[in-house]
Amino acid sequence: MTGTTTYIAFLRAVNVGGRTVKMEPLRALFAELGLDDVRSYIQSGNVFFSTDETDRAALTVRIEQHLEQALGYAVPVMLRTVEEVAELVESDPFAGIEVTPEVRLCVVFLSEPLPADLEFPVRSPKGDWEIVSATPGAACTVLHLRDGRTVNPATMFPKSYRGQGTSRFFHTVVKILAAARKG
Repeated sequence: MTGTTTYIAFLRAVNVGGRTVKMEPLRALFAELGLDDVRSYIQSGNVFFSTDETDRAALTVRIEQHLEQALGYAVPVMLRTVEEVAELVESDPFAGIEVTPEVRLCVVFLSEPLPADLEFPVRSPKGDWEIVSATPGAACTVLHLRDGRTVNPATMFPKSYRGQGTSRFFHTVVKILAAARKG
């Protein structure tokens, strides 16, 4: 297909908190929208598809509305092109940060850019997380486990932030990218 874009849809609120959605019906919901080459990766709401639609904002709204109607609850969707995810991964946003049993690297895909006045790194008062960098579409966070537990990275933004986010561990983002490229 010429003029098509392959997107990765990072879905929030899928297969958490009792909201279980099998991947086959989820793929079918995307196909119902006329999207092509629909595939999914693991059970945490990662869907790949191709489309010739050029208005990403309108496409996002269309997908969110269709999912809410079909599933009965809101499912925020963060659409990224394969190239955008590749650029993020290749930028090596966590260079020099060692993963240990107490440290996790996480990408929060954002619906809106973070406030422009944030200075990085942004650290929590408790020291359990820090945002080390951000692009308009993602915040790169380091989670420090306390007693084997961590915070939800999507809740760490200032109250002035009006957008939403959905998080994936960085090693999972790398795997998602590889799976999307196989298409």
